[in-house]
Amino acid sequence: MADAKHTPTIAFAMGDASGIGSELMAKVLADADIAAAARYIVIGDSRVLARGASIVGLPVTLPVVGPDATLPRDRSVFVDLGHLDPKDAPFGTVNLASGRFALENFRTALLLGLAGEADAVAFTPFNKAAMRLAHPPYEDEIGFTAGVLGFDGKAKEFNILEGLWNARVTSHVPLKDVAALITPDEIIDNLVLTADALRTSGIASPRIAVAGLNPHAGDGGNFGREEIDVIGPAVETAKSRGIACDGPFPADTVFLRAQRGDFDAVLTMYHDQGQIAMKLIGFDRGVTMLGGFPFPICTPAHGTAHDIAGTGKANTGATRAALLLAARMAAAAPRVRPPAPLSVSAVRAPRKAA
Repeated sequence: MADAKHTPTIAFAMGDASGIGSELMAKVLADADIAAAARYIVIGDSRVLARGASIVGLPVTLPVVGPDATLPRDRSVFVDLGHLDPKDAPFGTVNLASGRFALENFRTALLLGLAGEADAVAFTPFNKAAMRLAHPPYEDEIGFTAGVLGFDGKAKEFNILEGLWNARVTSHVPLKDVAALITPDEIIDNLVLTADALRTSGIASPRIAVAGLNPHAGDGGNFGREEIDVIGPAVETAKSRGIACDGPFPADTVFLRAQRGDFDAVLTMYHDQGQIAMKLIGFDRGVTMLGGFPFPICTPAHGTAHDIAGTGKANTGATRAALLLAARMAAAAPRVRPPAPLSVSAVRAPRKAA
């Protein structure tokens, strides 16, 4: 492993304990390329990881420390919070225990990033239904992350597959509300955020395609005027600000152009407009990245796969890609470390008012 001061650190949180997460984690932690890409602070319960490792037949070699131990800065480590007995999280079920487990691990990883002990955060898949059992206000990772970090800026979810990025103007909202939420400012802000994220990932001169909202991008106004009145003018404004973007293009063909190399990213208007295309292209290889926060947050784009949990069949392609992307982006924008290493307990302690 490279010298610690040049090696990015990733806080890697265990996700849903009733899905394939522990199997995925055991496999990627044994991957030599993953081990060489970063130093990892793995957050979870060693009993849950041991269950996954047993299923896939791999040893767990990370040193294990408790939450009160000072975190080493020269090697990877597993921080055992000791907060979940695997028998309380049966495979293939949605349950409160797994929801609490995932939330606490994720919160801890985010606080490590906030404190500067980690340059990026990654996690194995979450189950939102289980997380809502533990925390009913839970809507999605962006809202939860913003709350933990006290962040009030712009943050968005990106889906990435082998160099092709998908950003979106609206995300987890009812389809009936989408048109009203698409404004020139939202489109421009998302184009700026997308271009910045692409540059941080290593794409020096990103090219972004913008999808229309309506069938055939409105067909000259026959099927709606959002392309003429809102999307097109926003694209022209973004161009005038130096962003290499074009559109609006029909959503049913724009990904074909991006796949052949015309664009690095596609900005879609709503969730499924891009998600369906990306998951058809490569469901088990896609990465979700939360951009706009002070550090990158990456996870596989697929879910917890309760139907195959505990069988050892989980494919690591997307988890592996998520960690390598997090490492690459973290190396490009390292966090400022605290003067002295901290413990997880210190990072999670309530902050005193100024």
